[in-house]
Amino acid sequence: MQADLNLLTVLDALLEEGSVMGAAERLHLSSPAVSRTLGRIRKVTGDDILVRTGHSMTPTPYALSISEEVHRLVRQANAVLSPSRELDLDRLDRTFTVQCHDALASSVVPSLIGRITAQAPGVRLRVLAEHSTDTDDLRHGRVDLELGGGTPDLPEFRSESLGTDPLAVVLRAGHPCAEAFDLPAYAAHPHVVVSRRGRLTAPIDDVLASAGLHRRVIATVATVHSALQIVAASDALVTTTAVLCRPLIEAFGLVTRPLPAESPEASINCNWHQRYDSDLAHAWLRDQVRATLAEVLGEG
Repeated sequence: MQADLNLLTVLDALLEEGSVMGAAERLHLSSPAVSRTLGRIRKVTGDDILVRTGHSMTPTPYALSISEEVHRLVRQANAVLSPSRELDLDRLDRTFTVQCHDALASSVVPSLIGRITAQAPGVRLRVLAEHSTDTDDLRHGRVDLELGGGTPDLPEFRSESLGTDPLAVVLRAGHPCAEAFDLPAYAAHPHVVVSRRGRLTAPIDDVLASAGLHRRVIATVATVHSALQIVAASDALVTTTAVLCRPLIEAFGLVTRPLPAESPEASINCNWHQRYDSDLAHAWLRDQVRATLAEVLGEG
C-alpha cells in the first residue's frame, strides 16, 4: 500500500476540530469532500476514527492514541515542504570547499576567510588546488565553488563573471628589460608558461604570431608560484595577471611591466552546480566571494 499523506492532513484536522464541518472549514474544502476522505481513512485504518454521539462526534480510543503522532507528522511534513527562507549565520555549521589556482588563493582567500569568520564563526573553508585535468567534483558536490578563468559547458552548471584582471609581464629586479621593452624584446627573452594542463602556448602567442614574432618557452608549470621561482633565478619572463598575482609577485621581490601588446584581460569566473541555486548558505558564500573579489580588484 502506498500511503497518501493527504489523509494525514485531513485526519489531523478531524481530530482537532472534532467534526467534518469544522475540518472542512479549516482546510477550505467542502464537507462532502472531507466526508469522503474520512471514509478512506476508515478503510485504511480499519477504525471508525470519529463516531456520532447525539449532535456531536467523538474520537475512538484508537483515534485518541494516534492524535499527537498525527499532529507531529503533519508539522514535520509542512516543515519539509516549506523550508525556512532565513539564514541564521550565528548558527550556521558548514564546511565549504572552494577550488582555485594559487594566485586566487593568495590574493582572495585570506580576505574571504576574514569576511566569513566575522559573519559566520561556525563556517569552515576548505581550499583545493586546481587539477591538471577536468573532474566531476563540482557535479558530485565534492567542490562547492570553482573559481578561475574557465566556464562549464553543460546546462546543469551555473557560472557568473566576477571581473577581469589585466595581464602584465613579471621579471626579476635588475633584468635587462627592467626599464622598458617593446614586443620584439619581449619575444626575444625566454618565457615560462603557467598552465595546469602543461600547455606550452597561451593566447599571447597568437598576438606575437600576428606581428611575425615567436617566443621561446623554456618551461611550463602548473602554478604561478613555481613560475615566479624560475623568474626570480633567471632572465625568464612570465605573463600573468597583474592584480591577483600581486601578493606572490611582491613575496618574491619581483617587478612587473605592462604587456607591450593589446591583449584581452583575464576573466575571473565563479562556477557552481545548479543544485545550490536556492541554497541560502551557498548563495551567502557566493555573495562573500563576489564582495571579496570586488574589493581585491578595486584595490588594483
